[in-house]
Amino acid sequence: MTPPRTSSPNSLHRRGFLGIAGAAGAGAVLLGTGAAPVASAAPGRVPRDPFQLGVASGDPLPDGVVLWTRLAPKPLDEDGGMPRRPVAVHWEVALDERFRKVVRRGVEHAVPAEAHTVHADVRGLRPHHEYYYRFRAENVLSPVGRTRTAPAPGTSPTVDFAFASCANWEQGHFTAYRHMAEERPDVVFHLGDYLYEYAAGVNGKVRTHHGDEMNTLAEYRARHAQYKTDPDLRLLHATAPFVVTWDDHETDNNYADLSPENDDPGQGNDTTARFAARRRAAYQAYWEHMPLRRLRKPVDTALPLYRRLEYGATATFSVLDTRQYRTNQPYGDKWQVSGPDQWDPKATILGDEQHAWLERSLARSRSTWNVVPQQIYFANWDAVAGPDDGGYNDGWDGYRASRDRVLGYVEERRIDNFVVLTGDVHNNWTNDLRRDFERPETRLLGSEFVTTSITSGGDGSATHDPGQVYWDENPHTKYYSSRRGYVRCSVSKQQYTADYRVVDYVTRPGAPVRTDKSFVIEAGVPGVQDA
Repeated sequence: MTPPRTSSPNSLHRRGFLGIAGAAGAGAVLLGTGAAPVASAAPGRVPRDPFQLGVASGDPLPDGVVLWTRLAPKPLDEDGGMPRRPVAVHWEVALDERFRKVVRRGVEHAVPAEAHTVHADVRGLRPHHEYYYRFRAENVLSPVGRTRTAPAPGTSPTVDFAFASCANWEQGHFTAYRHMAEERPDVVFHLGDYLYEYAAGVNGKVRTHHGDEMNTLAEYRARHAQYKTDPDLRLLHATAPFVVTWDDHETDNNYADLSPENDDPGQGNDTTARFAARRRAAYQAYWEHMPLRRLRKPVDTALPLYRRLEYGATATFSVLDTRQYRTNQPYGDKWQVSGPDQWDPKATILGDEQHAWLERSLARSRSTWNVVPQQIYFANWDAVAGPDDGGYNDGWDGYRASRDRVLGYVEERRIDNFVVLTGDVHNNWTNDLRRDFERPETRLLGSEFVTTSITSGGDGSATHDPGQVYWDENPHTKYYSSRRGYVRCSVSKQQYTADYRVVDYVTRPGAPVRTDKSFVIEAGVPGVQDA
């Protein structure tokens, strides 16, 4: 029997993984493939090497996980280089890298209307267990991916995860993703700005975006495809399941609901109707390229992204969406401009439905840790000396009534071990959380860990000092760093440990990773302590 072809450009190497050719060849009989390889595709056939964008998994459950791939032999072409017909894509899940112990298999149909993407919702797996998976399109095998299911309800294993944000292709290499993959986390939370919408050459010179600023479905698809050609990102996706949520750049910088960044029709910018079409395209492409379940496929301009994931009795994760439902930012979204509009009770960053859902999620939790992965700076961010509150109006400072509602619920319902995970701002921060940030003597309610960017902002600097005004005006802030990287977390019933992992440069590849700072939170004792 002649083994199926393997897609050579996607050979993802890392410690502990077999060579892709070896893993694929060993599984030929299991997949039932016996056709001889062909040098080039006949008309209507799947071309050679359709798995250029790799494989991924996501949204783990105790008994299942989503498996993702996209058939795209020519990733930057409008159709990905695929024939205009559905293609049967077979998948299988095994206990070993050589696929000698296959436990689940199935088939999905990748269709042109969904950019030939696959979202296989696999069930019947064992809790908190490592699995390997792969795909086959006609007689071509994909690279091998590793994934891990969530723990069973009521169990309390230690959970190791990482979270990251803000990867601008033009401003650096995704070295931090590779280091994250080498640590083999149970799960990765990506908190937004997975990609950037800007035209080629606007943001940097390290690498160049393909095409103009994204507006159409074809442009969003091409940009997603370009980012997934990065070998470090592909490696991380193939190593650990992702839980994703977006911020603004997946669609348009600083947009709010159906209001674009530039929303003055008198200046010739996007009208609401035009932006709705743009958002519709962005949301469709985002769903297509992320390991999300089919039930989250967007309808018109809506994609239900907030969701709850339980990791046994150790941690409950309530993942938020702070873009899709928010009202417009106050004061024209200006930096450090404050006033009564920040406290407008009609303003919202989550929308009433998501607010109520978050409260239910926190109330229902039976886990030790109540973790809220979300996008934008949660704590007060005051960079103005004196009594002026300042504030980051694109963050929760612009929606102080919304933040007060969340923290008020945590305080009044005695929600223990409340931790917020944040991205967006391209620097590392650590904050204690109080309902009134201006009164440091009030009760501590939780902690916020803010991850820096993967590349956005370039190399950064060695400083740990944001300026004296920050320390004076924000006594809840405990740490700052300007390097790139991610946050690694290890969570048990007794303790939450957060390591700020940084690289000293991204403008050239190959930077080593190191831990810049570590914090711990003891269960039942609010506030961070030095590790």
